[in-house]
Amino acid sequence: MPQATLALMLAMAGSVAATPVSVDPQAGAELQPHRATYDITLKRASDQSGVDGMSGRMVYEFNGSACNGYTTNFRFVTKIETGDNVSVTDQQVTTFEDPAAKRFDFESKSYTDDKMDKDVKGAANRKEDGVRVEIRQPQRKEIELASARFPAQHMLEILTMAHKGDRFLEARVFDGTEDGDKSYLTTTVVGKAMKNAADRSDPLKGSTYWPVSIAYFDEEGSNGDQLPVYTQSFNLFENGVTRDLTLDYGDVVLTGKLSKLEMLDKAACQPPK
Repeated sequence: MPQATLALMLAMAGSVAATPVSVDPQAGAELQPHRATYDITLKRASDQSGVDGMSGRMVYEFNGSACNGYTTNFRFVTKIETGDNVSVTDQQVTTFEDPAAKRFDFESKSYTDDKMDKDVKGAANRKEDGVRVEIRQPQRKEIELASARFPAQHMLEILTMAHKGDRFLEARVFDGTEDGDKSYLTTTVVGKAMKNAADRSDPLKGSTYWPVSIAYFDEEGSNGDQLPVYTQSFNLFENGVTRDLTLDYGDVVLTGKLSKLEMLDKAACQPPK
């Protein structure tokens, strides 16, 4: 399954009390470094999925800045019950996105019951005519893809359009997931701005956010009656943090509850050498 773009799995939680609010369309979009831990539960599974139960934990750490680049470390451990069988999957992803160099480095590892299934490592570069991907593991190869955004750039574009009051965005996104050899065409729908009216202990109290839904289609596009391979919905805050996340894979739907959120220091821009 696609990783739902790392920038979008930032911080999820329970319901947020809110009131409508107007925002400054000229406000600049900025992503807040943070570390978040979530408890994952199964909301719904069809009979065709074969899944009887599913639970887990997700840890996501986002660091960096537009001038120094963005680093993410992501781990998602789930216990899956299917009939009499119980298995544990472990996904671990590390990425670095350099907006100035138009470069995206990625490594994705996956395990089932402590046995490694996959270890993919590579780098992607945005060129005028598309995205060039160099896979280093498990086998070296180069791939040419259509022009695409990287995750942090995509998130910043969504925030910018939200501030302007725009509601729809179509964009092709490359995040290095799966085998690192494909991108996803995404359709984003943004709702009206709201103000978080949570209690004072909430680190996001008083912040503006927007309800957002993103559908991911395979690289061939979303023509005709093609269904998305994955959909996520969440509340996107003005600092790039998201919560109230629902992950819809079709036959399986997951939700997450924030158990810990830590805001990290913003990295100062380093002068050129």
